Amino acid sequence: MLELAVFGINNNGLNTAVKVVILFLVVIWAALIFWTYADARRRLDDPMLIACATAASLFPFVGTIVYTIVRPPEFLDDVRLRELEMQTAELRMHSTGWELCPHCDHEVKSDYVRCPHCLRRVKDPCTGCGKPLEPHWQLCPYCETETAVAPPPAQTSRRRRRTSEAAAVDSPPAQ
Repeated sequence: MLELAVFGINNNGLNTAVKVVILFLVVIWAALIFWTYADARRRLDDPMLIACATAASLFPFVGTIVYTIVRPPEFLDDVRLRELEMQTAELRMHSTGWELCPHCDHEVKSDYVRCPHCLRRVKDPCTGCGKPLEPHWQLCPYCETETAVAPPPAQTSRRRRRTSEAAAVDSPPAQ
């Protein structure tokens, strides 16, 4: 029986060794394709990107090396867990009386009128008792003094709202 000589090698032992090395490389290539697919599913959210990463790994060894260079540094589960931990920390911070400054995101207590970091006003003080009021409050809950805050306008179309705001800016203030 005539045996196929790989790379023109006629020695049976050497020919068998070359075939084993080729088989080994094909198995590693198939494993790298599977690994790229599995890793892309854990790191990427878009199915199209997963398919592209797997298709790139079909180029022997080079595609997988390129994928390992450009892949996201962390798993999707780790990203989601970190975001959940951040939300939990923010809720914990709010429950202990701390908030974030809307201007610089520095931590401020809920009874602060000014941010100690950026020195901007966070809340307005009540004219009756001086305690800080939330911007949307129409009445001080501590001393029942009415605030000068107008009730929020009814939802209108964006075009009408812009024209009414422009008219309010153009008109002189009432005295």
